[in-house]
Amino acid sequence: MTPPPYALRIDTDVTTLRAADHLLRGLAAGLGLPGDTFGCTHLVSEGGRRRVALSLAASSRAVLDTARDRLTAQGRTVTDGVWDEAGRAVLFPGAARLTGTLTVAEVLERSAIERVRVLGTPDAPGPGTRLNTREFVRPRWEDGELVLAAMPAAGSTLVPFEDPAPTPCCADH
Repeated sequence: MTPPPYALRIDTDVTTLRAADHLLRGLAAGLGLPGDTFGCTHLVSEGGRRRVALSLAASSRAVLDTARDRLTAQGRTVTDGVWDEAGRAVLFPGAARLTGTLTVAEVLERSAIERVRVLGTPDAPGPGTRLNTREFVRPRWEDGELVLAAMPAAGSTLVPFEDPAPTPCCADH
């Protein structure tokens, strides 16, 4: 699967992934987007201004034209295209079906994710390998494929690399 052909960039003043996820979900809910829409976050630094920007991608230009009009009416800065080709997907087909512990085969079957990559190993996990989603799955676009980075966890399972509740840097001192 390649990213849908029509995309919008939504600029923000958000500086954390958690806040960007929340904003993206809220905007998407208010827009009533179809289930095949992708919503991604992008780390952007332009003119010394660092932020987490958003993109929406869909297979229908009409869907995004309507989204653009509504977002612009809300005072959002919206332009055509994506920020980069490596967006972090928050909204994607099948995302809501990735809960609990699933096999890699189930993850690939239920969602738009095309591949699971285990950090630190050159080999792909077997289709029967269990993945504890922690109800927080954030794949990224890599060379036109939606790829979930995972890491080994207890009990011969995997977990998504991105932690749903990360410890802030230097939290213990």
